[in-house]
Amino acid sequence: MFKALLLSIWYDLSDVKLAEALDGRASFRCFRGFSSNEATPELTAFVRYRRLMVTHKRDRPLFDSVTIRLKSKAVTVKTGTLVDAMIIASAAEDDARWVKHKGKPSVHGFKAYVGADADAALVEEVSVTSANINDGRAGPEALPDNPGEIFADSAYRGNHFRDAVRAKGGISRIVVTGMWGRDEKETLRKLKEWNQPIHRVRGRIEKVFGTWKRCYGRAACDGEVSPKPPSKSTSPPSPTTSSVP
Repeated sequence: MFKALLLSIWYDLSDVKLAEALDGRASFRCFRGFSSNEATPELTAFVRYRRLMVTHKRDRPLFDSVTIRLKSKAVTVKTGTLVDAMIIASAAEDDARWVKHKGKPSVHGFKAYVGADADAALVEEVSVTSANINDGRAGPEALPDNPGEIFADSAYRGNHFRDAVRAKGGISRIVVTGMWGRDEKETLRKLKEWNQPIHRVRGRIEKVFGTWKRCYGRAACDGEVSPKPPSKSTSPPSPTTSSVP
């Protein structure tokens, strides 16, 4: 079953498309180990299996094992790393916290920080914290060893993250929001010249988050979440780090 889930990630397949591919593609059936006349799993089997992996904390060891095998076979050539975060909404977890981003409703939950290969978008590191933790402070936990060039948005432009990148032997390629110029035109030109190449590369991580939301339901967990923040009488919680998968 785990091999089937790997196929869904590598080929960007929904559960429906995965079931169809396992029915109709000989290469998929061979990789999965199905005999020619063996029935493929029903759609709900994929969902149940994912939940069991998370419940029994088997997802991370299996994930790490696959990553090590791919690296040992030189499937990808390391040139850089994408770092970004995704909100995971949660209605009930004690360690979850409220976070508010400009132009978006408040969300109660966690943040998943991801470090992925810049070329293949192969996820190498994942770290989960409460949603109200600053990206620049938590981002270093998503840095792999020997990361190469690090592509990230302006939330990671602080010294704490840059120092962590340098300590890992990496080079920061962080989106900036301001530069010195003789006039506004020159400043905007410099910003565009620096930021555009970074945006083109770091946009690849959206495939990772899209797969999580579609296949693993990581946009929300533990039920529906109200977009409203706590009442004014509720004192703000202190930041904590969670080990929720």
